[in-house]
Amino acid sequence: MSKPAFLIVDAKSSDPQAIQRYRELAQVAVAQFGGRYVVRGGEYQVLEGDWRPERLVVVEFPSLEQARRFYDSPEYLAARAARAGVSSFDMLLVEAC
Repeated sequence: MSKPAFLIVDAKSSDPQAIQRYRELAQVAVAQFGGRYVVRGGEYQVLEGDWRPERLVVVEFPSLEQARRFYDSPEYLAARAARAGVSSFDMLLVEAC
């Protein structure tokens, strides 16, 4: 049985309109590959360290493989193109225990 996987993103953007288009496209791609948003922005509290994400997003996928399919899909490639030049993302994928 596959373990869930989490896509964790620290999103920074300089263009609210362009990033909105990205969000619309990404949301469709996330749903298409069985993902669900767990965190989308929202308040956070730093307990240790210096990490201060601008906008934290966490997406849960049914498996690491499904998350990779999402990331490499034409649908998400279109979303990534929509944010090109106006945003930077720190992104990682981690498998649940």
